[in-house]
Amino acid sequence: MRYGERTRTGEPLSEFGRRPTVKPPLIVDYLVVAGGGGSGGRWHGGGGGAGGLRSTVTATGGGGALETAPELLLNANYSVSIGGGGSGGPASNTSGTSGSNTSFYSITSTGGGFGAGYSITGGTGGSGGGSGGSASAGSNGFGVRTASPVQGNNGGTNTAGVNGAGAGGGGAGASGQSTSTDYTQVAGNGGNGVSVGITGALVSYGGGGVGGSSLGGTGGSGGGGGSNSNGTANTGGGAGGTTSGGSGGYTGGSGVVILRYPSNYIITIGAGLTADATGTDGAFSYKRITAGSGNVSWS
Repeated sequence: MRYGERTRTGEPLSEFGRRPTVKPPLIVDYLVVAGGGGSGGRWHGGGGGAGGLRSTVTATGGGGALETAPELLLNANYSVSIGGGGSGGPASNTSGTSGSNTSFYSITSTGGGFGAGYSITGGTGGSGGGSGGSASAGSNGFGVRTASPVQGNNGGTNTAGVNGAGAGGGGAGASGQSTSTDYTQVAGNGGNGVSVGITGALVSYGGGGVGGSSLGGTGGSGGGGGSNSNGTANTGGGAGGTTSGGSGGYTGGSGVVILRYPSNYIITIGAGLTADATGTDGAFSYKRITAGSGNVSWS
């Protein structure tokens, strides 16, 4: 049988008499994490909520079911936008701002809710922000996760009163802690994030920020800010609250998009996007996009 002739199945033979290599479908797994919320000002501000986390690999935010990876077309543009972290409350008794959304294709993750100022309810978002301290216990509520599908957890609430410490921001894996009930000014810690293995190694994303307190506290795993700390960049971590020496709040961590696809294909990152070098994990390659807005395509 010569080059150009067909086999019994109708497939053309290659020049060397072998069937051509057939590429697998272009099915793209994703991790899409939004920007984390900023923390409230002064030592009784709430911690920022983590950015919403949506994933087709390992785990998704809020204990939801893994999402379905789409099959995409070759040489078609698919939009990507990386959300920034929210800013901290600029002065005493002010709230931070919520994080910005991150998107890829038709998937959007919702920015984390803001950490609240004094006597204010935590902000809604992918994960909710922590409430601010208050002169009376329970006078302000927790930040609520509002995104659909579920992408995170609620922020904590104030339970102590008497100018109490701020509550923790919600994380992708757990709710933010409420404040102590014993009037010792112990902040609510940030909720933990979740670990995702889309690059071949488990990495944590989406931690909530600790509330403000004269004593300090701990941010959630996955980039949640500790006391006097920003959320970690490209994790969607919520910002941590201030201690008694501070005034303004801190900034949430920026979001990230990670795409995993069969190594037979080549990804092109368009203008306006910042990305790391392509990595490989067996039969798959992955690309981490860390900033900007633009298009990606495959060939």
